[in-house]
Amino acid sequence: MGLEDDGLAGITGDRLPDERRIEGDLSESIRPGGALWALASAGPQLRESAALANDAGLTALAEEGRPRAVVVAGVGTAARTGDILATVAGPRCPVPILGHRSAGVPGWVGAADVVIAVSASGRSPEALAAAEAAWRRGARLVAIGAPDSELQSLAERARAPFVAVPRRAPARLSLWALTVPVLMAARELGLVNLVEADIAETARRLDEDAERCRPDADAYVNPAKELAMNLAGSIPVVWGSSPLAGVAARRFGDMLAANSRYPVVSGELGEVGRGRVGLLDGVFGSLAEGQKDIFADPEDDELTRLRIVLMRDDGLDGDETGPKPDVRRADAVADLASRRGVRCDVLPAEGGCSLERLASLIAVPDFASVYLALAHGLDPMRVPAVSEMKDATLGSD
Repeated sequence: MGLEDDGLAGITGDRLPDERRIEGDLSESIRPGGALWALASAGPQLRESAALANDAGLTALAEEGRPRAVVVAGVGTAARTGDILATVAGPRCPVPILGHRSAGVPGWVGAADVVIAVSASGRSPEALAAAEAAWRRGARLVAIGAPDSELQSLAERARAPFVAVPRRAPARLSLWALTVPVLMAARELGLVNLVEADIAETARRLDEDAERCRPDADAYVNPAKELAMNLAGSIPVVWGSSPLAGVAARRFGDMLAANSRYPVVSGELGEVGRGRVGLLDGVFGSLAEGQKDIFADPEDDELTRLRIVLMRDDGLDGDETGPKPDVRRADAVADLASRRGVRCDVLPAEGGCSLERLASLIAVPDFASVYLALAHGLDPMRVPAVSEMKDATLGSD
């Protein structure tokens, strides 16, 4: 099976290292434990995690009432679970939700607060230090991580709920397994309105996207392969039109960097609209057109260009009346890119609840990051620099 056979015809070219075949990489990725296999199991991952959370005694959290604040402690993908909780809870959440990405907890955390420590391995120094500090200060603690880990032992000593999530893949490929227990803990605290139907519909959405992005589907019917082809040889700029879409955009940035080893700019339009949008006029944007040698052979003069990925979340029907600022910004960015000759892929959010809409913006880009890695002959499961960094800093997630 070559690139053409795998539906990735056209993804290679002068801008990529060579036209290597990826049969070995692909077969490795679709086996149990491989990258594509892990992403394809996102729906079952979500269902299993929900069942484990239901059995972990989280209902006890409701007995002491609503907390003053919630701190979600962890790094990497674990930290993204705090971002997801904040966006699912929304701006009307009655208490602040803080993602904490360093050791320990903020100085103000005390008995009135809840700390949710998240670590896929159960060995993250940041999560362990946060759990220890929460216990010492008398804060309510919830821990989420691998079974039979240091984090589980600490939670048992603190007599705190622990959700044992089996680790079958790297943390970045286990997003939903780590996220659902965080959301269900917040539900028991009265912070999110997450019904069983929302979980079921989100899992179904992930199942459907996995089917669409399956390895044997050619690029013209596989949105992940198409997105990977579009991004090949470019500098991806991923912007989300709302807080929810911004979380998905930053997630895609994480996955492109770790899996595909691509440099990427990502964020929410509300925070980048007045600054980073200037990239469209830079040397990798419209200015690149003026730098082309009109006498050069086009085959030999491929300039690296920006490629915008615009994640649009226009909200649910009936939420508000009149045009939203997020919608106007998204329209403006798409128009600015078009007028400057910068290609733009638009990914719309779909679904009937915020969790499903978020999943609709994450699933296909996750697959795209793996297909882009395979097209370059890279193994998305093995990132030497990341492993060496973890060893050097004694981290595990």
